[in-house]
Amino acid sequence: MNRKPVHGPVDSSHRIGVDLAQRALRRRLILAAAAGSALAWTGVTFGQAKKQPVQVGWLHPGARSQAGNLSAFREGMAAFGWTENSNYVIEERWAEGQEDRLAALALELAEKRPAVIVAALSNAVKAAAQAAPTTPVVQANGSDPVAQGLARSLARPGGKVTGVVNVATEVSAKRLELLLETAPEMKRVGFLVDSNLPAAVRAANVETARRAVAQYAVEARFAEVMKPEDFDTEISRLASEDLQGLVALPAGGLFIAERRRIVKLALAQGWPLIGGPGWARDGALLQYNADTPALYRRAAYYVDRILKGAQPGDLPIEQPTNFVLVVNMKTAKALGITIPQSILVRATRLIE
Repeated sequence: MNRKPVHGPVDSSHRIGVDLAQRALRRRLILAAAAGSALAWTGVTFGQAKKQPVQVGWLHPGARSQAGNLSAFREGMAAFGWTENSNYVIEERWAEGQEDRLAALALELAEKRPAVIVAALSNAVKAAAQAAPTTPVVQANGSDPVAQGLARSLARPGGKVTGVVNVATEVSAKRLELLLETAPEMKRVGFLVDSNLPAAVRAANVETARRAVAQYAVEARFAEVMKPEDFDTEISRLASEDLQGLVALPAGGLFIAERRRIVKLALAQGWPLIGGPGWARDGALLQYNADTPALYRRAAYYVDRILKGAQPGDLPIEQPTNFVLVVNMKTAKALGITIPQSILVRATRLIE
């Protein structure tokens, strides 16, 4: 005998309980899905923490306002696949032209324990090497670290310092050559010397300049500068000796920070002036130097290799292959100088 199902009233409290349980289940499913999406979006999985970006130290004797070299370094890092603030960060320290601050700034960087320190110019490289003796130091620009006792040789540095050099000593003679080619009637030339440079580097620059002076049979006057207030005094002294032109020898952060002031003082005396990176842009007649942005981009190559496991002592120190000659035509006109065709055809850039 078949029994028919009995239809009768359903307990309302039972139905309400079922509804609440289903709602709670849906809520848990939604929250779980949202959490899973968040974990996928951030790249974090259970049992695996997000990898922190590697820290790169930056030590420069110049001013933060003149950070074009840092931009070139960033470009170099990007070319090797590094993204700032993603897989690497830069801890910056700038001496603002006060090179006596470099030692303290280097110690600050050392306390941050960066994977590598990029240092610009000789004093910064030395300060970084002394403050963090176990940390790789990449010289982005500067004189021969072998002469400073920071490397055994260019081919096999053997220690913690490697990078690129700017062959500043050879540049000293070339600047005089170009100035005299531009103004051949010149017989008395002044040389600005940065006293903050390491003694060996400073002596090499001056000696090279003296040999060039003897070769071209002109008189030389040397002015050593250690702090900003020295420029007015030394320029006035050179002016009293009937100077006809001025050469800024390769220098450190002081000359970088005070570059515009030096150019203004020289032009006030009516002197044609030749200097290094950025000088023609700020009004000097001529500029001759290694291609500085290229040096800083190349420094990124060393950082990339070191961060990927290479030992700095195994990476050869490189010398520049490209040089820049810039002529400020506006300054030439103001000084009444006609730039020879031999200079114009070799110029990398003319500032009209």
